[in-house]
Amino acid sequence: MNRILPSAPALLLASLMAATGSAAAPVPSDTPHDYAYSIVVNTRASQGVTQLRLPKEVYLHAQSPQLHDLRVFDAGGNALPFALQLPQASAQTSHTSRPLRIFPLMGGSGANPASQLDVEVSTSGDGRLNSVRLRGEAASGASTARAERLSGLLLDLRPEGAAPDDEAPLIDGLRFTLPAGTGNYRAQIGLDVSDDLKQWVGIGATELNWLVNSASETLSSDRLELPARRFRYARLHWLQGTPLQFAAIHAETPLLTEQPAPSASLLLPAARGREPRDLVYAAPVALAASKVGLQFSETSIVLPFTLGRYRELAPAQLGQSPSWRFEPLLHTTMYQITQSGQTRRSSPLSIAPASAAQWVLRTDSLSTARPQLELHWTPATLVFLGNGRAPYTLAFGRSRASAAEQPLAQVAPGFSPAELAGLDQATPGPLLSSPPRAQAEQEQAAGVWSARNRNLALWGTLLLGVAVLAGLVWRLSSQMRQPADS
Repeated sequence: MNRILPSAPALLLASLMAATGSAAAPVPSDTPHDYAYSIVVNTRASQGVTQLRLPKEVYLHAQSPQLHDLRVFDAGGNALPFALQLPQASAQTSHTSRPLRIFPLMGGSGANPASQLDVEVSTSGDGRLNSVRLRGEAASGASTARAERLSGLLLDLRPEGAAPDDEAPLIDGLRFTLPAGTGNYRAQIGLDVSDDLKQWVGIGATELNWLVNSASETLSSDRLELPARRFRYARLHWLQGTPLQFAAIHAETPLLTEQPAPSASLLLPAARGREPRDLVYAAPVALAASKVGLQFSETSIVLPFTLGRYRELAPAQLGQSPSWRFEPLLHTTMYQITQSGQTRRSSPLSIAPASAAQWVLRTDSLSTARPQLELHWTPATLVFLGNGRAPYTLAFGRSRASAAEQPLAQVAPGFSPAELAGLDQATPGPLLSSPPRAQAEQEQAAGVWSARNRNLALWGTLLLGVAVLAGLVWRLSSQMRQPADS
């Protein structure tokens, strides 16, 4: 039986694979000098976990749409773990303050506390208090033996001019002001609230404290904090300490203000596109725009357009040039109109976050306008673990870099959202460029490995040819030695 030899193409493929495998490039280095740009990050030494809002320069020079070429190094060049997260819109609480009308509740030295006093009140048509007195007290308000002692305070929260059916204000705290000339004071007070001066509900208590030192500096705890609720009247009574007629009491109403996530913007100049109606804008690939707008140089203009991107299509046949397709993302009209000395401009429009190396603006008709494209985006927050030697370096600007980002739970395990929001903010330094020597060394190393691969492939091909010739000679000689009938 004849021995079947491998075919020449199979031997050639095996030789090339062996040559390629033996010439595989080593694992690339990952040091600060391997990146084209860097920024020194200044932090407090006492903090293990720190956050940094990515500077605008990162998005202008990073080489990956997903920021895969982002690294954090310590002073020794060691890579540090980090995570990226997008900041969210938040609600900020502020307060408005309104002064309250105060009515003293008087009783004798052995009188019951204010919560048990039998009082008569007089109100106006809008529900505001006119007067308050103990039941049975002389209408003239003359002092009696049991009306010498302050037992409590009745507070009217209704503003002047309020209608009877107006909604009661939302209150989450009361702030107290001492009378003039009063120094140190300490008391514990309770608060009852009502909407009709008949049914009262106790909702809070606190200790008020004012302490004045020898330098006339005052340390105070002057606020009664409450769970936010609506009520029209309040009644104060003393649990400890001497009752006091405060100079003023202010009710505080919480106001929630929506705070948008921080944003950054960039203006891009226009260039002519592949079609007469197209304008193209070269953009950083790492910038994921969430809002787009136009900046016009014309005094008055209205421009309908479609914003999109070019996508390269593979050629249908070998040897043909690739084609391009326009992919629309947004169709709208923007304008800038000057009328009576006032300029009206269209606002930027929100889009789904998208990145492109080149944005395309296609007008509905031929136009000579060349507006600038305005891109807005939300910079990510970088959270990193400072477990190395400071100062730290933020490096970026390397093509084909692998992702180094880690889950947030591996960078700051056990941190609550409130703790993460309260992390110290690092301060970025100026943008630094890597020395050209590092770039040249990388290119030289790549060239060396490419030449070595070519040499090994050539030697593999030569050896393959020798092996094929030897196999053919052996096979022919074997056939010549066999009898003719076999």
